Amino acid sequence: MRGVSLGIAAILFAGLAIGALDERLRLPEVVHLLGLCLFVYSVGLSSGPGFLDTLRRHGARNGALVTMALVAAAVVAWLGGRLLGVDAGSAAGLFAGGVTNTPALAAVLELLRGHGTLAGEAVQSAPVVAYSVSYPLGVVIPILAIALVPRFLRGEVPNDARTSHSWPAASRERAGSGGLIVGTMQVTRDDAIGISLEALMREAGGRVQPGRVRRVDGKVELATNGTVLALGDLVTAVGEARDVARLVDRLGERSTEMINLDRRELDVRRIFVSNARVAGHSLRDLDLIQQYGAIVTAIRRGDADWIPDGNTVLQLGDRVRVLTRRENLPAISAFLGDSYRAVSEFDVLSFAFGIVVGIGVGLIPFPLPGGLTVRLGLAGGPLVVAMFLGALGRTGPFVWGIPYGVSLTLRELGLLLFFAGIGTRSGYASWAALHEPSTLGIMAVGAAVSLASAATLLMAGRYLFKVPEGVLEGMIAGVHTQPAALSAALSQRLDDTPNVGYAAVFPLATVLKLIFAQLITRM
Repeated sequence: MRGVSLGIAAILFAGLAIGALDERLRLPEVVHLLGLCLFVYSVGLSSGPGFLDTLRRHGARNGALVTMALVAAAVVAWLGGRLLGVDAGSAAGLFAGGVTNTPALAAVLELLRGHGTLAGEAVQSAPVVAYSVSYPLGVVIPILAIALVPRFLRGEVPNDARTSHSWPAASRERAGSGGLIVGTMQVTRDDAIGISLEALMREAGGRVQPGRVRRVDGKVELATNGTVLALGDLVTAVGEARDVARLVDRLGERSTEMINLDRRELDVRRIFVSNARVAGHSLRDLDLIQQYGAIVTAIRRGDADWIPDGNTVLQLGDRVRVLTRRENLPAISAFLGDSYRAVSEFDVLSFAFGIVVGIGVGLIPFPLPGGLTVRLGLAGGPLVVAMFLGALGRTGPFVWGIPYGVSLTLRELGLLLFFAGIGTRSGYASWAALHEPSTLGIMAVGAAVSLASAATLLMAGRYLFKVPEGVLEGMIAGVHTQPAALSAALSQRLDDTPNVGYAAVFPLATVLKLIFAQLITRM
């Protein structure tokens, strides 16, 4: 362990400290409400495409795991609140802090603000106190759980990066992104001759993107799904080491020749997608191989890298690895945009329109059994609408997505405003509450909340659903919506599988936390 940083959440504690100095040192309420909308809407736009993709493939499994983990956390928070004798709002704050989820806390505060009681300020400060006390433990416990996974789980799925084929370090570097490599293989198996490359990749399994083929006569051409190979051909493919090794086994043997370094005919360029007319369209719709004789072999979005297919939708700010003939590079660069300046801009009109629609959706009451009603509120409405619009990509001339760098900036700005707002408004009451003897009990319950969710997910994921170890570690971080935990998971593995688990559960976990936090507040 190399220490734990609270990150931007430290602003909450700074705001609490400032607010504790004087009851009048508080920011206007609109500050944290604006920050909340910016944060959840930006998160939703970036999570939407990945959420729908994982929902189609493992939706039932992921939904069951997330629900089980958060139900366990909610029950512990509610029972702990009853044992401590605190109000329902404080119990909901314990839940939000234990699972380190700011939108859930915001939903609780919004619900309490709508009650309009005479003790409104005290009532709204109590959840913030519980949240601030339990939050640090909610950061540390998932990290500890992830660190202990390899030590306590037996018979785990082998590390995805381990393979019988040893790839040189240059292969990884030449891929230009994350854990992807460029592998060269030679066709030596008779049963690989005369079969399309698409069929061969399907038989091999895994996910790779072929690059180029050098025929026996020395001719170099693009390797497409319809390419038919002959004995002695050399083929390059981009993918994770494990998946490239599977294709090697299907075709024949690995070659030490790195034909991808020969750029006399085919060349590679990494291009930024900055053209709004391109964003929101799938690679199949763009049909780059027909228009420009080009194929996209890898995509980098933020810090994540993956192999695309025809259904992959490009977003503003994507960095795509394009393989084509040298003379076609200027044209394909102009088509995709390749402008740093354009990537830093976004459509303010569509962004603002989406937030307004999200606020409207958040005001709609949804009836639940027992006469209860739940509103998604400012924390949930913009999130759900943004996830839908992010998955949609575009509507006619309107591009709903925003560049990844802009999204990160808006998220940080939103969290800054939210934490500063609620911190200064709750600091005075928080300082008074910290002198209460119940503070240690609140910390204990907060730790139990975080432990309950992590342990439930770990046990159910491993022994009930047989989730691979790396994916399960990412799920623990995703259920707690905790980037620090994700970083810890990635640091102890040789592959990027924790990213898969994190992206699979993050959006659903955020929505369910909003619902459970409001249910606890009403009980």
